[in-house]
Amino acid sequence: MADPFEVRMRFTSQLQHLNASVNSSQKAAHYALKYRDMDEDLHSCILEQLERNSMNTRANIMYFIEHLCDMAQRENHLDFVRMMQRDILRVVDAVAPSDGSGAANVKVVRRVLAGLQQKSLLLPDTVLEIEAGLAERDNVTKDTHSALSPISPNSQHPPPDIMTTHPAKRLDKRQIEQRIEEDRERHKRLRESIWAVGEDGDGEFERLWEEASEIGEDDWGVAEEDAVERRVAGEVE
Repeated sequence: MADPFEVRMRFTSQLQHLNASVNSSQKAAHYALKYRDMDEDLHSCILEQLERNSMNTRANIMYFIEHLCDMAQRENHLDFVRMMQRDILRVVDAVAPSDGSGAANVKVVRRVLAGLQQKSLLLPDTVLEIEAGLAERDNVTKDTHSALSPISPNSQHPPPDIMTTHPAKRLDKRQIEQRIEEDRERHKRLRESIWAVGEDGDGEFERLWEEASEIGEDDWGVAEEDAVERRVAGEVE
């Protein structure tokens, strides 16, 4: 039997080193399911890392959660899913805090929640409830941007102290560059998935066939004209 402390330390390291690649999330998810008998301890490890790491790492862990729940459902180990359903509000609060420090992660939370709902891992009512809170956090972000805008010299109202109103932690240059690169990688994968064709190649053909309109007399006329033009062009050559 594996040493629980060692399992926890290795899992923690995997969470801390997650990136935009699917492989890193799948590797961590496989590791968690390999030691599913320690699921409660590993779940608490996820929560701890969400509350201790940078906003970029929290975003990566949020994407990992979707992979873990999806994989756990396919392997019929639903304890991970149940615990995540129970603590989803705590997860969201850690990834996109209400103080505005995780404003860049609001879209991440929405994407993952939509994915979990689509896979029937979260109830629609739960997602709607969380979305209401995220809308308020969007307003906090907009208020912050508004407060940072230039103030007229004639204004009688001094600008608010942003660090007092919204004590958001600023990202350093390295974290910003890392986030831009990871977002670019995710958008690239998203575009690839949109154009991906499933194993059943006939499915796309059938869809296009159903969407195509029936051939009319005008279509036959255009086809005959094209055939004549091709024939004449061939004789000229």
